[in-house]
Amino acid sequence: MLTRTLTRRIRVLGPSLEGLRGYAPRAADAAAAAGTDDLIVVDEESPPLPGSSSAAAAAAIADTAPYVLQPRVLIYDGVCHLCHRGVKWVIKADKHAKIRFCCVQSKAAEPYLRLVGMDKEDVLRRVLFIEGPEAYYEGSTAALKVASYLPLPYSALSSFLIIPAPLRDAIYDYVAKNRYNWFGKDDECLVTKDKELLDRFIDREEMLGGGPSNSF
Repeated sequence: MLTRTLTRRIRVLGPSLEGLRGYAPRAADAAAAAGTDDLIVVDEESPPLPGSSSAAAAAAIADTAPYVLQPRVLIYDGVCHLCHRGVKWVIKADKHAKIRFCCVQSKAAEPYLRLVGMDKEDVLRRVLFIEGPEAYYEGSTAALKVASYLPLPYSALSSFLIIPAPLRDAIYDYVAKNRYNWFGKDDECLVTKDKELLDRFIDREEMLGGGPSNSF
């Protein structure tokens, strides 16, 4: 189990940042309505914001914008057939929509990876579950932590957490290493055919933008 204390600060942004990378009005509104305890708000170290509201000034500080991130996000290999079967299974079992998803190959995954100090190759090796502002999990622990949020009988799978992580991850790593050969893969991230399910995906805007063409 890996844990890390994460920075949770909000810095007020000017309207000139709207529409730029990392600025999400809907997420910001949710944070204001629900409070920050159920969201992950990251303010990267940066110089004070310029007073100018010009587009040029906004673009110059886009990389300093804080990200309002969702909790309970499963970041997975978007081209892996086995991974997509797992995602579809979780969506079907997760009646209360507690878990959200994000393809690691998407731009939307980047702030989550920076948050926990990981890169894409780490997630391609082991799936990543960001539970909240103080903890994240990899591999078999990530999968079982996701199961713990599902209703019975599926949540009973989390009881396998009592098995030592090295043993669980040895099995996980063996399957992960062979998943492409056994189950196949695509060249681009798969996109769900069910438009109603897109709200469960952090990278839904990229899916709707017409980038990936494959579907499941």
